Amino acid sequence: MAGKTITRAQLGEAVYQEVGLSRNESAALLENVLGYMTDALARGETVKISSFGSFSVRQKGQRIGRNPKTGQEVPILPRKVLVFRPSQVLKSRINRSISNS
Repeated sequence: MAGKTITRAQLGEAVYQEVGLSRNESAALLENVLGYMTDALARGETVKISSFGSFSVRQKGQRIGRNPKTGQEVPILPRKVLVFRPSQVLKSRINRSISNS
């Protein structure tokens, strides 16, 4: 299974094709949406997109890890991580496309 990547430029082009705004306006619209989502996540809010999924920030506590080369124990500091939970609609669609392959 080849992993194809969709870029911001391709998303902007898709908005351009679908909505009919200019390419610059489409790119600006995409940047505004992504910026709004980023700001909400930075504030600790959850971003839910119907039929797609939800993004949230989770706090992970400090723990002890191990350096795989040396085997030495190393503390891993507390941090925030971004979590994506796909909706049932998205999961179903992905599984349908896999079974049709």
